[in-house]
Amino acid sequence: MAKQEQQLTELLTPTVEAAGYQLWGIELVRAGRHTTLRIFIDKADGVNVDDCAIVSREVSALLDVEDPIPTEYTLEVSSPGLDRPLFTEAQFALYVGQKIEVKLTVPQEGRRKFKGILTALDGDMLVMEVDGKPFSLLVDNIDKANVVPVF
Repeated sequence: MAKQEQQLTELLTPTVEAAGYQLWGIELVRAGRHTTLRIFIDKADGVNVDDCAIVSREVSALLDVEDPIPTEYTLEVSSPGLDRPLFTEAQFALYVGQKIEVKLTVPQEGRRKFKGILTALDGDMLVMEVDGKPFSLLVDNIDKANVVPVF
């Protein structure tokens, strides 16, 4: 996780939890002059649009006071959804045995994208089976990871 995203996670977690939700993760996306702060929330019985509105109001108030992002940005609050992004080793551990998709920051064995079954978490390594072959991927080298939904 990038340093600024880690700082935002630490800043926002108490506010999100006080509202009755789990802060699943944060993405800070920059595209040219536009920045989007995307906050994913979760709770046991799921998240609806009213939940997102509640968290958005609470987080907006905190961000207005603390001002941790020096540029103009758009705030988005949403559920992680079926193809939920994975941010932490604890989240990866929840999905051992399921299909995930991983994009690496630095290529490994000539590739950056891996899609297969997460077979284990071994220290700071994800062990995946992709096309019948095992791969060990360094967690710190993961740019993005998502659960692949099964219908």
